[in-house]
Amino acid sequence: MEFDRRTFVKGAAATAAFLPSFNILRADDITIGPKDDTINVAMIGFGAEGKVLAASLVRIPGVRVRAVCDIWKFEQQRAKAFFKGYGHAVTTYEDYRDMLAKEDKNIDAVVVATPDWMHCEHTCACLRAGKHVYCEKEMSNRLELAAEMCRVQKETGKLLQIGHQRRSNPRYRHCFEHVVPSMLGRVTTAYAQWNRTLAPFFSYKKPPKQEILTKYGYANAEQFHNWRWFYKYGGGSMVDLGSHQIDLFIWAWGVPPSSVTAIGGKDAFNPPRQAYDRMYCIYEFKMPDGTKNEAIYQVISSNARGGFYEQFMGVNASLTIAEISARGNTVQRELRQGGLSDAEWQAFIDKGWILPSEGDKVKKEVTKDIAVDTRISAQANGNALAIEMNKPAHMPHLENFFAACRHGETLNCPAELAYESAVAVLAANKSADTHAKHIFKPEDFKVPPRA
Repeated sequence: MEFDRRTFVKGAAATAAFLPSFNILRADDITIGPKDDTINVAMIGFGAEGKVLAASLVRIPGVRVRAVCDIWKFEQQRAKAFFKGYGHAVTTYEDYRDMLAKEDKNIDAVVVATPDWMHCEHTCACLRAGKHVYCEKEMSNRLELAAEMCRVQKETGKLLQIGHQRRSNPRYRHCFEHVVPSMLGRVTTAYAQWNRTLAPFFSYKKPPKQEILTKYGYANAEQFHNWRWFYKYGGGSMVDLGSHQIDLFIWAWGVPPSSVTAIGGKDAFNPPRQAYDRMYCIYEFKMPDGTKNEAIYQVISSNARGGFYEQFMGVNASLTIAEISARGNTVQRELRQGGLSDAEWQAFIDKGWILPSEGDKVKKEVTKDIAVDTRISAQANGNALAIEMNKPAHMPHLENFFAACRHGETLNCPAELAYESAVAVLAANKSADTHAKHIFKPEDFKVPPRA
């Protein structure tokens, strides 16, 4: 459907009223079919992540949102108002089972954006109802439930995309297809962090009624609104944030980790939260050629210094990248004897992988006739990545999902791939709990048969 300016402005105003702000990046559109080739969509969950996904859904041609389910009446009303602003007339529901029964012939796919503990139930019900599913990460806060999602997907033959959205981000795809394998040399070390400031629990003046919360498994409004901090519903910062970045380590090296050692703390808040508010991890990766690489990960919720970004450090160059390009968007050459020459570096620029940057050449420093070791003092200026993105961060991943629904495009994050990340991330919490290194076996990353 084409929107005139009045309709767009009205919808944009509705969005701004309650959606969190997001950075807009730039990239080529993914062609997903003609605008009249409509895919009818329902949403389960219209909380913080649901709203972010909704902001992308209304911008994708040929996608029509027909129904929204949320157990909180307040969010149902917000959903109806938001989608109305973009010309989508949605029917709202409290119970997803009612929605699937009544909307069966009206919907082709479902977007699941509920708390982690409900992902398996909601996803499997939708798959069995014959719907393709886009489910937010983490697959589940329990590994056995993540495995069941994979099994049901195979049994039904329906599509299941998990919301590790960096897997479809053109900047990340460019880096893992070209920069990491061709420019960095052997990548021995990776580092990532996600730091956030100390923040109180979310609270609302008019939370859902206790009878509703009890009906759907929540002890009280505090646990409903802040579910990520309670192990029944989520997995703390490591699962909420770390799952995005641990997945990148697996993507970069092409193998799952061989071990993880983690420590964490739970006393940054007063009173303390049930899940870790900060965690520090070392993942080891045994490569097919017998070498071993390491990834260091930090996630804290007590100080926002440095924000979030990822680094991949090779013997020839390093990549710093982040979902928001201002926080990471450079490839920096290692200036060393036997390293990449100026001509080799220029060749990468000529290929359009990185942008030219003045100051790539750094002369050897001399102090009192003693040559300063360039490994200590001399560094090349970073070259910016040549690929940008100008869309909401989740939009390319949703586009990939709908392209797969329409004409069989390969999913960028199918269930089996996301299961590997779930295994790696959930083990970090176990390592911190037991104060011991967790050793993975290769079969841990394979979905086991149903018991």
